Amino acid sequence: MIYITQLIFIQEGKEELFLEFESHAIPLMEKHGGKLIYRLRPKQEDFISGEEEKPYEIHFVSFESEEQLNQFMHDDARLNFIHLKNESVKTMLLVKGKKM
Repeated sequence: MIYITQLIFIQEGKEELFLEFESHAIPLMEKHGGKLIYRLRPKQEDFISGEEEKPYEIHFVSFESEEQLNQFMHDDARLNFIHLKNESVKTMLLVKGKKM
């Protein structure tokens, strides 16, 4: 089992495009054995400290294997709507790990 934490930073005014991307990506991810454990959209007051830009959303996801993650990332259906992500996401910090 692998775990992925994503801090997602959205281009201003592109929130709807990002949400459209997510409406396609989340069900497709589940088809490949992925599980969206948490999807958080923190408010400014939720941050205790930090000087950098705050993420629009934080995702905590699991996949049963690296192979399933790769299948999801290269799925033709995902690639058909990847432009929505590319147009809406400014940057993303992705951290992969395992349960300890």
